[in-house]
Amino acid sequence: MPEKVLDLFDEITIEPDKYTVTVLFNACAKLANDRAMKIGKKLLEKMPRNFRNEDVLLISAMHMLIRFGDIQNAENLFPSIKNKSIITYATMMKAYVQNQMSEKALDLFEQIELNLNNAAYNIVFNACAELANDRAMKIGKKLLDEMPENLRNDNFVLTSAIHMLMKFGDIQSAQKLFQSIQKKDIVTYGAIMKGYVRNQMPEKALDLFEQIELDLNNVVYTIVFAACAELANDRAMKIGKKLLNKIPKNFRNDNVVLTSAIHMLMKFGDIQNAEIIFQSIKNKNIITYGAMMKGYVENKMAEKALDLFEQMELNLNNVAYNILFNTCAEVANDRAMKIGKKLLDEMPENLRNDNVVLNSVIHMLIKFGDIQNAENVFQSIKKKDIITYGTMMKGYIENQMSEKVLDLFEQIELNLNNFAYTFVFNACTELANDRAMKIGRKLLDEMPEKLRNDNVVLNSVIHMLIKFDDIQNAENVFQSIKKKDIITYGTMMKGYIENQMPEKALDLFEQIELNLNNFAYTIVFNACAELANDRAMKIGRKLLDEMPENLRNDNVVLNSAIHMLMKFGDIQNAENVFQSIKKKDTSTYGALMNGYNMNGLSRKCFKILEEMLEENIFPDEIIWNILIGACSKIRLLRRCQYIINQIPLEIQNKKPIQISLIHMWGKCASIEKAQNVFQSIVDRDTMTYTVMINAFGLNGMGSEAIELYRKMPNNLRNEISHICVLNACSHSGLLQEAWSIFNDIPLKTEKMYTTMVDCLSRLFLFDEAQNLINEYEKTNKPSLVMYVSLLSGTRNNRNRNLSENIYNRMKCLFPNEKQDLTSGAILISNIYSSVGEHELAKTFRYNQIKELGTNVKLGLTWTEEFTAHDRSHPKSSKIFSELQRLTSEAIAYGYECDPSWVTRQLKEGETNLSVLCGHSERIAIAYNFVEEPDTKFIQVTKNLRICGDCHQMTKIIAKIRQCHIIVGDANRIHHFNPNGQCSCQDHF
Repeated sequence: MPEKVLDLFDEITIEPDKYTVTVLFNACAKLANDRAMKIGKKLLEKMPRNFRNEDVLLISAMHMLIRFGDIQNAENLFPSIKNKSIITYATMMKAYVQNQMSEKALDLFEQIELNLNNAAYNIVFNACAELANDRAMKIGKKLLDEMPENLRNDNFVLTSAIHMLMKFGDIQSAQKLFQSIQKKDIVTYGAIMKGYVRNQMPEKALDLFEQIELDLNNVVYTIVFAACAELANDRAMKIGKKLLNKIPKNFRNDNVVLTSAIHMLMKFGDIQNAEIIFQSIKNKNIITYGAMMKGYVENKMAEKALDLFEQMELNLNNVAYNILFNTCAEVANDRAMKIGKKLLDEMPENLRNDNVVLNSVIHMLIKFGDIQNAENVFQSIKKKDIITYGTMMKGYIENQMSEKVLDLFEQIELNLNNFAYTFVFNACTELANDRAMKIGRKLLDEMPEKLRNDNVVLNSVIHMLIKFDDIQNAENVFQSIKKKDIITYGTMMKGYIENQMPEKALDLFEQIELNLNNFAYTIVFNACAELANDRAMKIGRKLLDEMPENLRNDNVVLNSAIHMLMKFGDIQNAENVFQSIKKKDTSTYGALMNGYNMNGLSRKCFKILEEMLEENIFPDEIIWNILIGACSKIRLLRRCQYIINQIPLEIQNKKPIQISLIHMWGKCASIEKAQNVFQSIVDRDTMTYTVMINAFGLNGMGSEAIELYRKMPNNLRNEISHICVLNACSHSGLLQEAWSIFNDIPLKTEKMYTTMVDCLSRLFLFDEAQNLINEYEKTNKPSLVMYVSLLSGTRNNRNRNLSENIYNRMKCLFPNEKQDLTSGAILISNIYSSVGEHELAKTFRYNQIKELGTNVKLGLTWTEEFTAHDRSHPKSSKIFSELQRLTSEAIAYGYECDPSWVTRQLKEGETNLSVLCGHSERIAIAYNFVEEPDTKFIQVTKNLRICGDCHQMTKIIAKIRQCHIIVGDANRIHHFNPNGQCSCQDHF
């Protein structure tokens, strides 16, 4: 009854003796409230000098000061005690440990010249556990080795030793010590189980739990629930729920136990039962609220966490502030911003020096996009620790401000932890410039040995080196990792894919003996998609068939599977995967649409858009970009305008969309609209200029393309812009301009040479083209594309001998490029046909395609979709009647068919004219006149190049019918004007 002791003291009118003072110090220590502190400190100040030699009195005074948390005055008093017993030392050491001053506890321990008792051993072991540094490990293990035999049966001491070893990560020694204990009590079991959980070995904690035959205490309940929460698998759920159901009545009011049960149920995703337990707790404390709020956040129900916060009537502690700031960061909407900023404004002064809380504040403000205030909070922290720096650096990375990460890194004077290393490596990865490479490589060289076994850090190193294009050193780091996890493999495979080395990604995949996670599945599917060869198809399909059930609801994995199957050309199975996805998101729809674009089925994208809107899933910027891409492939103005009218203005004004629109309008032959978009962009970059130059080139406006290229700032020009303007010159026959531009380019690439070869070949300047190829091959390997361009020119010139020589050289130089050789073979067979050797053409074509084992693309033209001689349309009879009428009008105007464009032997009843008049673009033009006889505008699109005879015929039709006809073929866009001329000036 210490209060009564102090009441009695207040009645004393004489000076207390030393025994009374000792009693009073003990009473004050017991109470440790404001009154006790006032009395105790006053007594100590007024204590007579002769009392200061009394060890018993001084020990009780020191104990009192420790209870008051006044460690400094306790330290000052400690040297005054002459005959210090081991209990005195233990009391002071315990105070240090309880006040997170374990280094001082070890300093004091090293001064002791007395035999330690069990309490002292316990305290020193706890101090070593708290520090777990090299010094602590050395002291703790030496003390344990030299511990007297009589203490080796003391459960109290051995339990603290187990705790210490577990904190050192020395699991084996802790287990050995645990096994040596003959009569294990529940506290001993608790210590080893807690150690397992701390060392990420919760399965072992449950194994041990199942061996216990003692009554459990509240600590063990808490530890088992924590282990079950950590695992959250079937076994853990079974054990955890069974234990919870059998929990004795006396623990159903224990907040610590029930809070751990709430945490466990939240980890199981069992929100309802967690809420039931929460509601059952009569005296909820701030920790209970914190566990519930944290659970809501982890289960993506952060709004509920804010609801719960608004019901609280308790003062918040640092943990609760931390959880709430993190919750607001997770939600990051108007409500969360309001709550978070209000909490910050009202936060008590004592927490404004709490780094953990302030770190969560910085994280929250960054998530709000309020970088400036995050920086202000960061600057306000007097003693910044490495976690504070890490939080700020992570925020900069999330906001694409990697330069600021490196600026901050260069200010740090602390030892970096694994997180800081990871953030700096990630920033260097993001930048990949000279400064980043210098910092990243230096940091890697100086990285301490202990981090060279940290997979998280090394994974970020691999990623960084790959971004630096330093594949060899990335592979060296990968090989150095002893225990590679699936993320390590995934990082390396992803790097191979990013560096166009998908074969290496599959080689690495075939070495993996671990279970794949969703990240690894996605990467392997992407590698298979990139290759799309027989090996890739075999691996990708097998992996998809054997994919575990839990991943069949993972949209990211399934989206990559759709992409892979689309790259394989396996439309049906891609659609099957798409249909299997229960909760489709925009990315899922995007994967399917992208696949349709890839496989020439762009019209299907518009149907998918309708399905999306019916499901109330609204397209994002990526989806609109894919749809614009679909419009670019179909190239029909009305369809394009219909889609563009649906895109919200704020999205239309984003630069990536504007660039796509310029490309689309260019492909649709609407140069005016393309220019309007181009003019609306204020901060034009390389891509903006390049896509407009390309649009001019596609539409035969070579002079305009050159003019814009000349206006383009020199620092923005790159390989693609050079190629686009050279291509525009090629399609407009502007040879001198092309030579001028080509000669001005300081570093010429393979593609630039190829475009120049194409320009010369279109003008039948084959000797010059061959000279250019020879010049290129003096210092480079032969390029297949150059020979294809040269061969294409000889087809238009019907130069049989030259074309045969070129094709034979292609087969000799590039025997494995089957698809390009097939295209070459078709060009040769067409040349044979053009000179009347139809039988030779047929035999050559058949033999070459059989030898190469490839397929020939079928020619298609669409306004509606038509193939050559197509009579499948419901209005087919009207279409062919109109086609006959058009042909008669053209013949009357002077048209004569050119049989050299007939690429096969005539069948019985056929003529050269009937074969040519059956070409798909003529059927499409006739269809337009059937639908609207007086039309003044027709637009058709063709997936192959237009033939010379159709080109001549379309010029005549445009003049006779006084109609503007646009034909977009595989190479360019032809504007056939009512004056009978084509925009390409016959350079097609």
